[in-house]
Amino acid sequence: MKQTLLLRLAGPMQSWGTQSRFSIRDTGLEPSKSGVFGLLCAALGAPRDDEETLRRLRESLTIGVRVDREGVMKKDFHTAKDVAKASGSGTKDTEISDRWYLADADFLVGLESDDTELLRRLNEAVAQPVWQIFLGRKSFVPGKPVRMLDAPLESSLFDALKSFEWKTDRREAAPERLRLVMDATPETATEVRQDVPLSFADRRFTIRHVLTDFIPVPKGGL
Repeated sequence: MKQTLLLRLAGPMQSWGTQSRFSIRDTGLEPSKSGVFGLLCAALGAPRDDEETLRRLRESLTIGVRVDREGVMKKDFHTAKDVAKASGSGTKDTEISDRWYLADADFLVGLESDDTELLRRLNEAVAQPVWQIFLGRKSFVPGKPVRMLDAPLESSLFDALKSFEWKTDRREAAPERLRLVMDATPETATEVRQDVPLSFADRRFTIRHVLTDFIPVPKGGL
């Protein structure tokens, strides 16, 4: 039976870029699959060239994201010195870039699998990570604990995201509905994204099919 592990990715600043690598650094509106896998690898202590761990994550996990608070898109004007040239021939004195990020976003991430040992290991790792975990960029650390529950839920991914109670620790009204972004089949997908990591060391990625949908705000917990 499949189980679902829930994680909370919330913080003052997050960045989940998938398209740019140079002077303009983008961010998606919610965590990318590559970004979540990078966070999990850091928690496990898996280096960039550990392709076996990455393969296990890729083959075992189905991912979904519930947007509990939409982030506000912001831009950081960034200057770096002694940056390596793309050609590999030396460095540049100065590199100027525009780096986009999401401010004040809050995401409920679900990881579904029938590999219960892996889900339990990931749940322990995000509570006591080997390396610092961050929200898409090394300077963007979580503002809330990533681990939410003592154990994965006996639930499918969709049911967990649809039913887990929406909560807030601030004075704000519940939104009218919540946005869901989930792995999908080619027949049910609304778009295709190239954010499935094949190798972090070589920066190789492949595509996945994604479904975006909306659900009523859940009032009760599982």
